[in-house]
Amino acid sequence: MTNNELYSLIQETLTILDADELPQVHNYLFDLIDEESDLEASPFEIANILIHSCDTTEPLSEIVKDLVIELFEDAYAEGNADAMNDLGAVYYDGSRGFEQSFEKAVEYYKLAAEKGSRHAQENLGYCYYYGRNMPVDYEKAFHYFALGAFDGHIISLYKIGDMYMNGYYVEKNPTEAFHIYNRCLETMTDEAAEICAGPVFLRVGNAFLKGEGTEENAKNALVCFQKAEAFLYDMVAGGNVMYKKSLQGAIDGQAKARAKLAESLPQDNWTLDD
Repeated sequence: MTNNELYSLIQETLTILDADELPQVHNYLFDLIDEESDLEASPFEIANILIHSCDTTEPLSEIVKDLVIELFEDAYAEGNADAMNDLGAVYYDGSRGFEQSFEKAVEYYKLAAEKGSRHAQENLGYCYYYGRNMPVDYEKAFHYFALGAFDGHIISLYKIGDMYMNGYYVEKNPTEAFHIYNRCLETMTDEAAEICAGPVFLRVGNAFLKGEGTEENAKNALVCFQKAEAFLYDMVAGGNVMYKKSLQGAIDGQAKARAKLAESLPQDNWTLDD
């Protein structure tokens, strides 16, 4: 898509878009085609800004969704594999007014994965792991998670840990799972922590609480659950509502850890002498 074509596409969208309905979207698009603008943003960047940064509490109108789809498709045609992954993600979540459709999500993830998108391969791992619009297939899930893990994706790595913890495709090995979870924490960047630290701390907390893959340690479990709660709260507050169950798990885990700690305290009561 040339700059002139992109300019015309945005201009056509603005003629239909209700500025009062989506003011941030309108202002962003208007600024893009302002006479002083050189349209330096790529179609891929524009699409992601529209989805993640403009009027985020409101669903996108049909005309804006059509624009987003066209921008992602153009980016993919120009060689950006992640464009199809990001388009699949809005259908997977059913966010921003897009219909929730695992079928469409998987279709787009596969297109992106075939072109080498690690994000899409990781997402396909999830789809095979949980059976999203397909039978559960742990072998394929492991395959896609391994691709992501080798490339430094923490989510892929901790999902491989889950497969060892549960014995999915690989032989059940809680000790290996615990080592993998800790490896995730050791290599986690600040950026990755925003979406990974909560789930990983929750897993390590459960391992300490139950003595799975490591010695039972209620105090360590409590610390991990507290850290998990802090990260998971930020994730849910930021819109990742699918982690509400995990957030509740971190809260419940603290109560269980405290109960075990209380059992280990001396049971004798102490009173002041008269």
